[in-house]
Amino acid sequence: MKARAVVLANELPGDHHLWLKACAACGDQIEVRVVDLTGDCWLEKIQSQPFDILLAKPGGLTAPFKQLYDERIYILGRTLGYRVFPSAEEIFIYENKRFLSFWLKANRIPHPTTHVFYNYKEALDYIALQSMPIVGKTNIGASGSGVRILSEKKRAEEYVGRAFSGKGAERRVGPNLAKGGLLKRGLHYIFKPGDIRRKMDVYKAKRADVQTGFVILQEFIPHEFEWRVVRIGDSFFAHKKLKRGDKASGSLLKGYENPPLKLLEFVKEITDRFEFFSQAIDIIESDRGFLVNEMQCIFGQSDPYQMLVDGRPGRYLSVEGRWNFEEGNFCTRECYDLRVQTACEIVARSSE
Repeated sequence: MKARAVVLANELPGDHHLWLKACAACGDQIEVRVVDLTGDCWLEKIQSQPFDILLAKPGGLTAPFKQLYDERIYILGRTLGYRVFPSAEEIFIYENKRFLSFWLKANRIPHPTTHVFYNYKEALDYIALQSMPIVGKTNIGASGSGVRILSEKKRAEEYVGRAFSGKGAERRVGPNLAKGGLLKRGLHYIFKPGDIRRKMDVYKAKRADVQTGFVILQEFIPHEFEWRVVRIGDSFFAHKKLKRGDKASGSLLKGYENPPLKLLEFVKEITDRFEFFSQAIDIIESDRGFLVNEMQCIFGQSDPYQMLVDGRPGRYLSVEGRWNFEEGNFCTRECYDLRVQTACEIVARSSE
């Protein structure tokens, strides 16, 4: 019997298309319909036909729509008890660095020390006592767009001043120059002008979404790379995110050395504990051990694989306490094929 799924679209038209393509590829296992979770009558539309699972595509563009999506996921997953994938908790910590910092601290998960200040003087007093650099982060901002390395106290004070003056904490709006490939991207928009209109709408929304009234300040951990460890279902992958300039996020530079198994064990312990089965965790190695820097239930993928072991694409599976490598192409359609497979398995287990 096919699993019946509802894809919960967000404010960006077409942002959920990979869910639909992956479901179509598994048409013998799953049938799907779409409901815009940001639209009116969203609950009535979801409940209009029977379903087994809700497939979420949370947006991370602006704070108002992020809050709206989270509130409605709370009603669906927590109040009504519907099955949501990724899970409600995975969605709540996604693109919410403020909440993520509270969540990591409360659950005693190692991470760079992070402070959220809603008081201007408290923020300035904190800066006065710190050794530079420190890191400023906006609450929303993928690919490093909201990250600022503040190397001087005066620069940090100015950053805080903007946040509390109404100008807003700094966030990159516009093309990510760190990605490179500007000529290729420019040619893409020449041949597909509709895409550049949509991209300009995204930039306009970001520019209007100004973060004021609080700042997020984090200790600076020297590092040359971050590990990105991905778990989808029971499949694990890992690669290095290499720095371009002072950031690893958004650089698209990767290292595909064989990951240490203790790293996979670290992530397995976290994701098992909270039943997170669609998760990318960015991790810094430090003298304090592994530190969680970011957690995302939805993430980009610029290469056709997430891991190479001895030059071969594949995944790791934990079988009876041992890590077994399985060669193969498991990250098709930016891991959405694997997500759909996982969703079908979740539905099948629930009906046993």
